[in-house]
Amino acid sequence: MRYYLDENFKPEYLEQVASVKSDEYYISMMQAWYFATALAKQWNTTLPYITQHSLEKDTHNKTIQKAVESFRITDEQKALLKTLRVR
Repeated sequence: MRYYLDENFKPEYLEQVASVKSDEYYISMMQAWYFATALAKQWNTTLPYITQHSLEKDTHNKTIQKAVESFRITDEQKALLKTLRVR
């Protein structure tokens, strides 16, 4: 992920990952992990995918869980993310 979330990052990568639709557990986990890392590295570009609920419910909530567990997300960001969980 470091190759596509740092200096080589392009916003369309987020759309490519979000557009994959699958019931496979590991696909959902990959998407959640990618978006949690993207929140840490590309907060402003990634946040709309969470605020607009662009991901499947389980992937959305797993993304938030992984991001909240991260040391790379600020306490303020974590507080915001917690309010965006889908029940």
